[in-house]
Amino acid sequence: MKKILLIATGGTIASTESGDGLAPSFDADQMLEMIPEIKEICEITGKLIMNVDSTNMDPDMMVTIAETIDNHYEEYDGFVVTHGTDTMGYTSAVLTYILQNIKKPVVLTGSQVAISAMYTDAKQNISDAVRFATEGMPGVFVAFDGKIINGTRAKKVRSRSMDAFESLNFPYVAQIKLGKITFNQESIQRLQVDPAKPYRMNTNLCKDVMVLKLFTGMKTDIFDFLKQNYGGVIIESFGIGGVPNQGENILEKVKELVEAGVAVVITTQCVEEGIDLGIYEVGKELAKHPVIYAGDMNLEAIVAKLMWTLGNFNNLDDVKYFMETPFFGDLNK
Repeated sequence: MKKILLIATGGTIASTESGDGLAPSFDADQMLEMIPEIKEICEITGKLIMNVDSTNMDPDMMVTIAETIDNHYEEYDGFVVTHGTDTMGYTSAVLTYILQNIKKPVVLTGSQVAISAMYTDAKQNISDAVRFATEGMPGVFVAFDGKIINGTRAKKVRSRSMDAFESLNFPYVAQIKLGKITFNQESIQRLQVDPAKPYRMNTNLCKDVMVLKLFTGMKTDIFDFLKQNYGGVIIESFGIGGVPNQGENILEKVKELVEAGVAVVITTQCVEEGIDLGIYEVGKELAKHPVIYAGDMNLEAIVAKLMWTLGNFNNLDDVKYFMETPFFGDLNK
């Protein structure tokens, strides 16, 4: 029987009414007691490492999750992390880059309704996450509403519904219905972990990262502040990669950022299909400068990858190369 460690971090899934709204309160063992049938699937142990609303989840806490997995790596066959839904996509992406070439499954899950509620989705989501973890597929994943999503492709797109998460620009890894797992062979082929490369944990993260969403009429003075205070700036451009180059000339400010040694990543406000700077004049003008192309990566993965990359590379050419190189399905070339 496989041995699984359930790591509890808080979130809606572990919440009860506090008098001032829902707040995390249940620990891992209490949650497992509510799902006794899990013991028929595997030998499972619970461990509470924090009890936070995921709104308060930060990179340091994500490192704590990674360190917990690393500390127990040899003891267990797989890991399930219960987590609040609001920032779960960020955590799953960060763990993918920190736990380099991990040879065991790490499955994050949460719920839209607290586990103690009558019509909760927590019990099914935990059961699905545990069941998938016992399959032994290496990598970081999100289990939600019967779907298994690559950890660098998970995005919360609905604030209330049970099917809160989607896999952006990447097929589901698997789907689970009535306890039966149906794998997507295309995803399996694209998420192969190289057995020749050793697993290693690298927790170096640079938090000097800013996300800037363009809007019509946006003033450019913010760029002067960014140039002085951030090592990396992610710009959510218009459409397929448009950045204004007339009036409030944002393109000129992007050029200044790059010349100042800031890593500038260009993505899009569109949630699907990514950017292509080779179609419109505004995109071609931008492409003349050594900006980083985010392709079809989702924002959560871009933020996580940029933090990890800036934490491990000093040369901007190296940063650009790693950011634009696919890693565990985060980017379609």
